Amino acid sequence: MCGITGIIDFASSSYSRELISVVSHMTNTLIHRGPDDSGIWVDDNVGVALGHRRLSIIDLSPEGHQPMVSHAGRYVLAFNGEIYNFKTIRKELESKVGTIAWRGHSDTEVLLEAVEHWGLDGSLPRLNGMFAFALWDRKDRVLHLVRDRLGEKPLYYGRQGNVFLFGSELKALRAHPDFKSEINRDALALFLRHNCIPAPYSIYKDVFKVMPGNVLSISVPDKGNAEDISINSYWSVSNAVNFGMKNAFAFNDEKAVTELDTLLRDAIGLRMISDVPLGAFLSGGVDSSAVVALMQTQADVPVKTFSIGFENSAYNEALYAKEVARYLGTDHTELYVTSGQALDVIPNLPHYYDEPFSDSSQIPTFLVSQLAKKHVTVALSGDGGDELFAGYNRHVWAPGIFRKMQFIPIELRQMVAKILEIISPEHWDLFFGHLQKVIPSRLSQRNPGYKLHKLAEVLPTASREEMYKILVSHWKNPSAVVIGANEPPTTLTNQDRWPDGLDFTELMSYLDTVTYLPDDILTKVDRASMQVSLEARVPLLDHRVVEFAWQLPPNMKLRNGEGKWLLRQVLYQYVPKKIIERPKAGFGIPLGEWLRGTLKDWAEALLDETRLHREGFFHPLPIRNLWLEHLDGKRDWAYLLWNVLMFQAWLEKQ
Repeated sequence: MCGITGIIDFASSSYSRELISVVSHMTNTLIHRGPDDSGIWVDDNVGVALGHRRLSIIDLSPEGHQPMVSHAGRYVLAFNGEIYNFKTIRKELESKVGTIAWRGHSDTEVLLEAVEHWGLDGSLPRLNGMFAFALWDRKDRVLHLVRDRLGEKPLYYGRQGNVFLFGSELKALRAHPDFKSEINRDALALFLRHNCIPAPYSIYKDVFKVMPGNVLSISVPDKGNAEDISINSYWSVSNAVNFGMKNAFAFNDEKAVTELDTLLRDAIGLRMISDVPLGAFLSGGVDSSAVVALMQTQADVPVKTFSIGFENSAYNEALYAKEVARYLGTDHTELYVTSGQALDVIPNLPHYYDEPFSDSSQIPTFLVSQLAKKHVTVALSGDGGDELFAGYNRHVWAPGIFRKMQFIPIELRQMVAKILEIISPEHWDLFFGHLQKVIPSRLSQRNPGYKLHKLAEVLPTASREEMYKILVSHWKNPSAVVIGANEPPTTLTNQDRWPDGLDFTELMSYLDTVTYLPDDILTKVDRASMQVSLEARVPLLDHRVVEFAWQLPPNMKLRNGEGKWLLRQVLYQYVPKKIIERPKAGFGIPLGEWLRGTLKDWAEALLDETRLHREGFFHPLPIRNLWLEHLDGKRDWAYLLWNVLMFQAWLEKQ
C-alpha cells in the first residue's frame, strides 16, 4: 500500500530540478501512506513528474521501488494498492510471451508488463485488487489515472493554472505552490447531507475524485496545442447489476451456500498473500466473523484479530468479538478505550481525513487500526456485506412500510408523522424501556425513539426514491444552512443512470454500493488505516463476489425479515448461530453525551455565533438552535452537529 502524486506542468520547458523539488514536497506529505521508501520520476521534456511513497507488502526488496519503468521503457507507473491475482497474471504472461527477465516479484512489475503486452484496456479486466495508479505512456504522451472497481483506494485530480495535479490525498495537491484552496460551497451542502463529499466532487473548487471503475486520460500535446481529457469506465456496479438480473442463478439453498463459501474462501485466500504480518478486524458481527472464520480455515496458525471496546455497554461490541474469537481460536487482542483516549483523536481528524468527513465511527476505526498496527501491517476487514447482501435495517423494513403507506391518504400520513414527532426520541426510548418489562424480548427494539422519528420523516413521501433519499440524509435541506450553496447532481439524484427492474431493497442496495460504500465507508477505512501505515483489505468487495451477489434472487439476501440470509448460512457452518444473532448495531461512540460533557467547550468555540457570522459559510440560527436544544437535553442532535463541527474543525486547520 502506498501514496502516489504527481503533476503535468504544461508551461514547463526542461526544468527537471524544479519539477523534482515540487513533487518531492508533494510526495513527502504522504509519508504515512508509505514510510518504507520514496521515489520520483521526471520526464522534464514534457513537464511530467510522478511521486511515490511505499509501504512494502509484496516484494520487500529494492526491486519493488517506484515509480517503476517497464522493461521496454514505454510505461512509467506509480501504483497504490494490491493486485491479489498477480501470480496468475504473471503465469499467463509467461505462457503467452515467453521468458521475461523479471527484476523482482512485485505486483507492480507484473502490472507494467501486462500493460506493455496487452495494453491498459486489455489488462484492467484481468486485475483482481484494490488500486489507484498513475500510468505515463511515454510514446503516446498520455497520463492515465485509474481507480479500482469499487473505490477502495482514493485518487484526486485538478487543473490549477498551467498545472495538472493528482494525488492519493488532498494534502499532496495542496503542497503545490500554485494550488488555490477555494472552498466549494455546493460540495459543502452535499457534505451536510451525506456525512462526506460524494465523488466526483471534493471540498475545493476545480478539484475532483476519479470515480470508481474509471480511467481518466490526459494527453500532453506539442507546444501550442490544447491537451485532451477523456474519462472512460472499464467496470461498473450498474453493469454488474444488469448482467446479474439477466443471468440469475437458479440454485437451491444448499448449492448457493456452497457456491458463496467457495467464492469467499478464494477471495479471502488471495488477500492473505503477504510478505509482512497479517491479521483482521473483528467486531463479532456477521461480516467480520465470516471473514475471520474463512481466514482461520486457511491459516496454519491462529489468525491475529483485533477489536476495541467501550465501558459504555450501549456501544461495546468487544464482548461479542471476544466470544467469536474464542470459538474460532484466534490470537485475539482487544483494547478497552477510555473516553479520554477517544477524545484525543478528535483534534487530528481534519489532518487524517484531509477534507470534511463526519461519520463519527471514524474515531473507533482509527483506534482499532492503531491497535492492529502494533502487531501487523495488513488487516482484513468485513466491510461490504451490508451493501451486497441487504444487511442494513432500512433494507428490511423500508419496503414494507412503503407498500402499506400507499393505502393511507397523504393527509393522514402527515398527521401521524406530526404526532410521532411531538414526543422526542429520548422520551420514546423511556416509554419503550418501561414496556420491555411486559413484552417478549424478541419484540424489543434498539433505539426505538430514533426509529419512530425516522418513520415520521418518511411517512409523507410519495415515492421510494424520495424515501431512500430521506433515509440516507442527515441535514434534509442543507442548502438552507450553507450560505450561497446549491446541491449539484450526484449519483443519488441522477436516476437516468440507475439500473431498471429493481425492487425497493435491491435499489437501496445498489445505491448504497455506489454512494455510501465508496464515499463514506471505504474513505473512513482507508484514511484511518493508512494514517498509521496499515493496509486494510476488503475481501467481500472482490468484484467476483459483487457480481455473484447480483445474480442471487432477493430471497437469498432477505428472508423472514432478516438481511444477509445467505452470508449468514455460510457463517453458521463455522460459528454457532447463537453466538452471532443479536440486533444490528453500528460501530458507534457516545457522541451525544460527549458533546454535553468533555467536548462541550470545544464545540461551543467552533459553533460560536460571532464566529459563524465572521467565517460566512453557515447561517448561524439553525445551528445555534440545535446546539442549545442539545445542551438542554431536549433532543439529541449529536450527528447533525457533528457534521458542522467536523467542517469547522477542518476549516480551522486550513
